[in-house]
Amino acid sequence: MRAVGVIPARFAASRFPGKPLAEIAGVPLVRRVWEGARSAERLARVIVATEDERIATACRGFGAEVALTSPDHMTGTDRIAEVAASLDEAIIVNIQGDEPLIEGAVIDAAVDALAADPSVSMSTVVHPADPDALDDPNRVKVVMDRNGRALYFSRSRIPYVRDGATMRMWQHVGLYAYRREFLLAFVKLAPTALERAESLEQLRALENGYAIKVATIEGAWRSMPVDVPGDIDLVEAVLRRTGRC
Repeated sequence: MRAVGVIPARFAASRFPGKPLAEIAGVPLVRRVWEGARSAERLARVIVATEDERIATACRGFGAEVALTSPDHMTGTDRIAEVAASLDEAIIVNIQGDEPLIEGAVIDAAVDALAADPSVSMSTVVHPADPDALDDPNRVKVVMDRNGRALYFSRSRIPYVRDGATMRMWQHVGLYAYRREFLLAFVKLAPTALERAESLEQLRALENGYAIKVATIEGAWRSMPVDVPGDIDLVEAVLRRTGRC
């Protein structure tokens, strides 16, 4: 199945205005995400979707395909849905524009999970949660059923483990693969109570009865999104440690 990756890149982010153009070891954040996405074998194209000509100009400068979108979108999913409406690919991958360490293999895992299960309309990715992420509300946790489908996503530590029991904890990666028709329908659904409470858009799918297939990444790779300016130092430390500066 043909898949296209779309990177939503909004200049007017409330917590970090201009974030897509913030430099990480001398390279704009959006370029690092784009370069990681370009290494995915399952993507036929990678498009940056933005409402801002400054981001568009920068992206064209390093060779990215750009789609200018409405400035009125409330979420990145709304932005990629606008782009998806004019595409022919069967699978649309929402590659969060704040994931500078994203790798092609992680994107491929999400696409493969969706393609392998015709009964689901979307998929996502998790990796084992590091201890310092469990109580960090910016690092979303996930619980799954025995068939690898998401039961719930939360900014809180889930599940609650008591009486000496042990449980593997999973951290969510902000990456989604959608069947195109589902994506176009999903953005028309009204926000739900749990979605508003947790500020997690994927809960809208679960509350409306749609299954989310989850691909697990077992290797050393870890998600490190840039939510606030201070996160750049953390990413640069990883790049220095791994020789990727």
